[in-house]
Amino acid sequence: MCASGDSLANLCGQSRERGAPWAPAPRGRALSGATRQHARMKVLFVCLGNICRSPTAEGVVRAIAAREFPGLMLDVDSAGTADYHVGEPPDRRAIAAARRRGYDLSGLRARQVTVADFSSFDYVLAMDRANLGELERVNARGRAHVGLFMSFTPGLEDEVPDPYYGGDADFDRVLDLCEAGARALLGSLVGRLGRK
Repeated sequence: MCASGDSLANLCGQSRERGAPWAPAPRGRALSGATRQHARMKVLFVCLGNICRSPTAEGVVRAIAAREFPGLMLDVDSAGTADYHVGEPPDRRAIAAARRRGYDLSGLRARQVTVADFSSFDYVLAMDRANLGELERVNARGRAHVGLFMSFTPGLEDEVPDPYYGGDADFDRVLDLCEAGARALLGSLVGRLGRK
């Protein structure tokens, strides 16, 4: 069990001592044929503390998938690279901003990325380069494609900025980016799986 404030690297360092094989995943790695054939796609969104950006992405993707891509079988989750807020709900400002647009984040609880996530998810998508770097540094050679969430939306920002020290406009910007990213990601998944 991690001590409070442990980073993902520290968590994985402990696992490495137990013999778990660690190596960075190549960027842009294609999904294997076996992964593409899964009936259900699994996507994990990752930010630092799992209380602002990644739970917003989780809630937005889940809602848009249900509404606009009803045939897509999808499991969505979120996590943080740090354990600062494990067990806590999303930031009240993230919940309020999402609620204004019809998304409910209130039932979500923060958790830290685990070693198993790299094998149990098809995609592990970071909100920014700092968290992507942390994920790549400790990727457990799992099946997951590890990348940036916003890489699915060429022409927009490539990172979702952290709104934690900002105001309402910053949380609204996160929602704007997550909505655009959600539609692009879901469209890509439908294209890969050949169904809507």
